[in-house]
Amino acid sequence: MKTTHTFGIQFIIRTGKNDKSKGIVYARITVDTRRIEISLKKTIAVGDWNNARGIAKGSSPEAKKFNSYLEQVHAQLTDAYRELQVNKMEVTPENIKSLYLGDSFDDHSLMDLVDYHNTTQVSVLAPGTMKNYYTTKRYLIRFLQKNFKSSDIYLVQVNYKFITDFEYFLRNYKPRGNQRPLGNNGVMKHQERFRKMINFGHKLGWINTNPFDSYKLKFKKVDRGFLNDKELHSIESKNFTIERLQTVRDIFVFSCYTGLSYIDAINLRPEEISVGIDGQYWIFSKRQKTDTKLRIPLLPKALEIFRMYKTHPQSVSRGKVFPLISNQRLNSYLKEIADLCGIKKNLTFHIARHVKYSF
Repeated sequence: MKTTHTFGIQFIIRTGKNDKSKGIVYARITVDTRRIEISLKKTIAVGDWNNARGIAKGSSPEAKKFNSYLEQVHAQLTDAYRELQVNKMEVTPENIKSLYLGDSFDDHSLMDLVDYHNTTQVSVLAPGTMKNYYTTKRYLIRFLQKNFKSSDIYLVQVNYKFITDFEYFLRNYKPRGNQRPLGNNGVMKHQERFRKMINFGHKLGWINTNPFDSYKLKFKKVDRGFLNDKELHSIESKNFTIERLQTVRDIFVFSCYTGLSYIDAINLRPEEISVGIDGQYWIFSKRQKTDTKLRIPLLPKALEIFRMYKTHPQSVSRGKVFPLISNQRLNSYLKEIADLCGIKKNLTFHIARHVKYSF
């Protein structure tokens, strides 16, 4: 954060369109190359104003009283400037003005914004997306505790340096247990969610200037891999003696033939599969992440799996096509399946949507 600034206060008057004999006094605050003006709601005759010095002319009791008031304003604005510096807040003309006027910019903290965002978006965004926002919040709190020795700060303290420091923290954070450190794209996903929350605060008027305006997300293209038709066939034809692997294999293969994501497959309801106008079975559903409509023909292999599970006790009890298995557990079991099928690729549920066939 920049600690030295070019700071200045100048008093000026502005006359109205109809009356040029009197002017309203303004305090012009300048920080570096930015400036803002505050109306002091005081009027003075143009002839009684010393434009060069920015004070009332003469030594009359009225002029002395007027200039004494200007000195008080000057002192209060200077105090506001120093308070921002002492508290390591962003020094801008807008923030000096806010402190001077007693505006409530410091009533809103970073966690106020994060919590308000998550509360208002919980019924808008998918549960999986909200889970990611809660994770980003936990990382923000860890960062605040490490760098600020606090679990919260004023929103005005969130500037470009805060963003880059948070990125550095994420890249170097060492999680406990078996959890892997964040890769570049994992860091960028947290920054992307953080940016959306800051944009939200800017739209609410809680933030004067958006610190993300000068920040660019740096995602790296990742080749997630794919399955070829021979590898898919080896998974389909493998006889598993363990029921959990059999179930995971079937859900995975179902998604290979429908292109459904994990969340859309695991939450698919039997009533969302019905006969279309062509006399064939179709999936009529919505993507949970984007709320867009899904119209997918049910190929014979997918239809066979659907019929196999529609009477499964765990499926029936939850009113879904498949029993509930978490994405994490499902991906873990897929690694076992890959080993048993002799597949050397990193088999994850995402690959179900990337199968290349040879004809």
